[in-house]
Amino acid sequence: MTVGLSDRLVQIRRGALVGIGIVVALFQLGGSLGLRINTSPSLPPGLYIITEDASASLIEFCPVEPFAALAIARGYRDAGGCRDGAAPLLKPVVARSGDIVEVSRGGISVNGILLPNTAQLATDAKGRPLEGWPPGRYVVAPETVWVASSYHPRSFDSRYFGPLSTSAIRHRLKAFVTL
Repeated sequence: MTVGLSDRLVQIRRGALVGIGIVVALFQLGGSLGLRINTSPSLPPGLYIITEDASASLIEFCPVEPFAALAIARGYRDAGGCRDGAAPLLKPVVARSGDIVEVSRGGISVNGILLPNTAQLATDAKGRPLEGWPPGRYVVAPETVWVASSYHPRSFDSRYFGPLSTSAIRHRLKAFVTL
């Protein structure tokens, strides 16, 4: 018995649908198990896992307005589980309550140490103007943190939206497997 071309196409389509179904199921299972996939350039690509460790240096959060809407309008965030329908951001915490943050042309300094790749950029990757957080010296207030990626110079983080209320933190994360 020979298999015709149309039968072969049906088998390929069926296999593709099963494969897609498996990927979706694994993605949902990973989310329910506390795994987060990062493909953004703000952190090394890989899997991150939710932790109860309050000192964990990575967080998942939904940005506040007007920065949330700006990030959606410019395509900085994909669709996801925040109230605004977009994905939360994953960022390293660089300063906590009581730390001294200085924002300058050179970047963000925390307690006198300049963080690499944190200089504010005048435009985003598509040439649109970016307004940075006002230069100055800030004492991190209780129940706030500053987040910034020294991993990539184009990260959308506290250099543009300033301090973040800890109430915006959805989860604390640790690297599980990264590239």
